[in-house]
Amino acid sequence: MTVHVHSIDRLDFSRHVRPGVGFVVGQAAGEPSTLTRALVGQRAALSGSTVFLGSGFSTTFQPEHGDHLRFRGIGGIGSLRRLATAGVLDPLPCHISSIAPLIARGDIACDVVLLQVSRANRQGEHSFGLIADYVRAAVARASLVVAEVNARVPWTPCETPLRSDEIDICVHTDEPLIEVPPAPFGDTERRIAAHLQAAIPERATLQMGIGAVPEAVVASLVDHRDLGIHSGMIGDSVAMLMQRGAVTNAAKGLDPGVTVTGSLIGTSMLYRFADRNRSLLLRPSSYTHSGAHLASLRRLVSINSALEVDLTGQVNAEAIGDSYLGAVGGQVDFVRAAARSPDGLSVIALPATGRRGESRIVAALSGPVTTARSDVDVVATEHGLAKLGGLTLRERIRAMVAIAAPEHRETLLAAARRHWKGA
Repeated sequence: MTVHVHSIDRLDFSRHVRPGVGFVVGQAAGEPSTLTRALVGQRAALSGSTVFLGSGFSTTFQPEHGDHLRFRGIGGIGSLRRLATAGVLDPLPCHISSIAPLIARGDIACDVVLLQVSRANRQGEHSFGLIADYVRAAVARASLVVAEVNARVPWTPCETPLRSDEIDICVHTDEPLIEVPPAPFGDTERRIAAHLQAAIPERATLQMGIGAVPEAVVASLVDHRDLGIHSGMIGDSVAMLMQRGAVTNAAKGLDPGVTVTGSLIGTSMLYRFADRNRSLLLRPSSYTHSGAHLASLRRLVSINSALEVDLTGQVNAEAIGDSYLGAVGGQVDFVRAAARSPDGLSVIALPATGRRGESRIVAALSGPVTTARSDVDVVATEHGLAKLGGLTLRERIRAMVAIAAPEHRETLLAAARRHWKGA
């Protein structure tokens, strides 16, 4: 029987779970903030418990909370970078498509799941609202399902709503939703977008990550027609494209007429747009990132970013040295699918230099290989496109040097010549 709690002060986790259990928390804008604040406030009574995190955009979890809680997660995305930088987040390098199976097998401990959902409809069903990715798998695995039923969460069409009888503890709130404004972009990002604009065909199906470059690319596509969206996440800019008529989802080859995503990460504009919007469907990562489903999409264009790319096209989206700043995420799932899609395109887009003027096109990666060079079609910077398909390693080196910042090209060529004869 569901226990209903109308004041968070009356929720005592230690009455329901022992120390050392595994928590899985709804991520990004789907974080149940009332519950996560209670979790860190009561952490001493739950000492040794693990908390699995996806991406984060709240200020709830802080490095000092590692005194009793053990944080695990996919990486330092958003505000979780402070945990990673402080060394209290233990990264789990895995694809988004792997998280639900890892939860189901118990490889990611999930004794308790903390969710944020909408109010129930007449059938006693709650929409997952802003996040659908791996939460259904967590509900199936957890011994205790704690749901924050937030009056402000939109009713977003989702594959399988959460039934009221699946909830063990229901905490009723009326809390502001986590908002993630679109990343501002400038001239560098506009130049990258301008190079890509002509490479993205009409009627393409788009997948994009978050950040300034994807925002600039989306803004450049307002005059495209019959675009489709099948993405792990979407933000305000996708809602704008749908409202402008650039996105119709008419030519996707899968889920015609419907934008499919696993996460809404944006502002109140996006959340209002999503409420009861039948042209939008939240589906779990077992669908959004599934190779079998992605293979059915037509003209899939995947646009992702990276920390650095080497001269042969290897991509590092995770770490610089021992600083784990990013994640494997869904990049590989989509890059591989787009590279194999008829008339598709897998794109890695990034500024040629970092904040300190260092080259992000490098002779050798300073971190792991997130995405293999064999899966990347195009690398884009503000200096142009390196079209890597069909190029040998030496040809790739020349193509990559050509899109590096001019002040770094001679150094890169010199490094290449030391490692590759005839480069």
